[in-house]
Amino acid sequence: MILVNNFIFLQARMGSSRLPGKTLKLLDNVPLVKHVIDRLFLIENTQVVLLTSVLQRDDILEEWCQQNDLLCFRGSEENVLERYYEAAKFYKADNILRATGDNPLVEPYFGNDLLLSHIKNDADYSSNKSEVGSNLPDGLGIEIFSFNALEVSMQKSTMPHHFEHVNEYILENREEFKIYKDCNAGGLIDKSQIRLTVDTIEDFERVEKIFTHQNFSIDIKYHELLELV
Repeated sequence: MILVNNFIFLQARMGSSRLPGKTLKLLDNVPLVKHVIDRLFLIENTQVVLLTSVLQRDDILEEWCQQNDLLCFRGSEENVLERYYEAAKFYKADNILRATGDNPLVEPYFGNDLLLSHIKNDADYSSNKSEVGSNLPDGLGIEIFSFNALEVSMQKSTMPHHFEHVNEYILENREEFKIYKDCNAGGLIDKSQIRLTVDTIEDFERVEKIFTHQNFSIDIKYHELLELV
């Protein structure tokens, strides 16, 4: 049993410029964000909180959370780092797994492994996303922050992009943090060129074909997913 407070903060909003309203867009007759959450629920010893902005257009997300018995926290639209930090303080989180509402195929089993390694290594920041060389397709990986890493980032960030993207200060000041990268999550063959995130209508249609395939299930494993792709 992991005797710490592990929270998954699911970052979502309705104001996407390329695919407006995508968070609640129906994918196989279910809102896109619900698929993300169902995958995230498979990560053990965690609680899921949807993090959205205080803008009026995101009221519908808070209402949706209330209707579906899901925790919701609202904060700054542009200062995403602050939103995460304030939520971490509110929920007294020790470790924060960051997920986004446009990744309905996020990989929960590798997320389990990453969380265990993060805790075992007493890391400040851990990642198995494609940009750290994990070989995973774009849209499957996650990253994890310790509360201390978020707090230091809030205290020391100075540039606008530090606040817009939660991990920027850490990645630019690696010497200040203990970082763990799972570069083996996706195996030896690089699949990072495969795009399974949803930013455009083309992305949505690609993912929709997977979700409507007869062999798809919400708890599908990575290698089975690759066969469908």
